[in-house]
Amino acid sequence: MIRTLVTAAIVAVTATLALAEGRWTSIPQPAAMPETSNSGTAAVNGIEMYYAVYGEAEGTPILMIHGGLAHADIWSAQVADLMADYKVIVADTRGHGRSTNDGSDYSYGLLASDYLALMDHLGVEKVHLVGWSDGANIGYSISQTNPERLATHFAHAGNVTLDGIDPSVETNETFGAYVGAMAADYAKLSPTPEGFEDFLGGVAAMWGTEKPGGVDALGSVPVKTVVVQSQYDEAILMAHAEMIASTIPGATLVLQENVSHFSMFQAPDEYTADIRAFLGN
Repeated sequence: MIRTLVTAAIVAVTATLALAEGRWTSIPQPAAMPETSNSGTAAVNGIEMYYAVYGEAEGTPILMIHGGLAHADIWSAQVADLMADYKVIVADTRGHGRSTNDGSDYSYGLLASDYLALMDHLGVEKVHLVGWSDGANIGYSISQTNPERLATHFAHAGNVTLDGIDPSVETNETFGAYVGAMAADYAKLSPTPEGFEDFLGGVAAMWGTEKPGGVDALGSVPVKTVVVQSQYDEAILMAHAEMIASTIPGATLVLQENVSHFSMFQAPDEYTADIRAFLGN
């Protein structure tokens, strides 16, 4: 009993110190992905797209789409939890991680078409989409053009216009640390390990291009959507998230406290709880 109380006290103190130091300023290394019995590459739209499937549950699967510069393995904590009750699909977006690019310029429309083609390859008609950053933007594209393919959309840290981006992100140290971490992962995973600078330039060009439809297109989105915003997001302005949530019919807004743009790294259990709460409703 005493040992249990001491352990609980240590956990509480550690959590308090983490908040005092600002857990939103660090990017912890994700754990290794759980074992999958179904992974490989799919030939879609002229590229080889890496994917992996976890869990055996029946019903609508979850498709998790990572953010720009990242890869599927950033979802390890969420996958390890969710796969107990859902089939979970992850993939490396075109040119990211283990997936190739065919020289095409990056655009959200193209990336959305890749994921739709991957769903076709896997024989999946509809998914619960969990999208982070660029993943949320890909989700917004799909919800506008092919809403019948989405059961729900958990949209974290996305933007639909360039004025939704916080200009201070360009000099933010935490965001810079993320870019550095993804550069290291790219060198380990990519079929073109020396090509990170060109890859970064291509993705950054997409970040700086206005998205088709913008705000106006959101007003007719029929997909059940939760807009998720982190309290200390370095990249996306709170007012922009509030605007998206108020524009999509029936959408709700969830605020993740004491975390930043990288909340799935910083508070993985809380992030997964938010996903479960949304799907449970």
